[in-house]
Amino acid sequence: MEDMRALSYGLGRQYFDEKDYRGAIKALKPVVEETPEDVGTRLLLARAYYHSALLKPAEEHLNEVLTRQPTEYYAHLMMARTLERQSRAEEAVKHRRIAAALTGDESHLEPHRI
Repeated sequence: MEDMRALSYGLGRQYFDEKDYRGAIKALKPVVEETPEDVGTRLLLARAYYHSALLKPAEEHLNEVLTRQPTEYYAHLMMARTLERQSRAEEAVKHRRIAAALTGDESHLEPHRI
């Protein structure tokens, strides 16, 4: 079963790298369902949802990542962008501040331009 997870993850990563975000979602969902504690795979799945403009599932997976690993700066940054795309800029500010504090990079405070 480990081999199948590795194959699915590899396929999902390849789809993501090729900007086939829907294909990445299809490949990564079963991996996340089987290993929900795997923060890295869940973050990649959230990114695929974000790039597919499926913002609610992206937000759900980012919340799970942040619950499991609250110091994951990139998840905070992605959460801010996800909220901004949903016209929830006030909620995004908190996540931008955390990302900036975790990295020391004040550019994270600036809203993302799409």
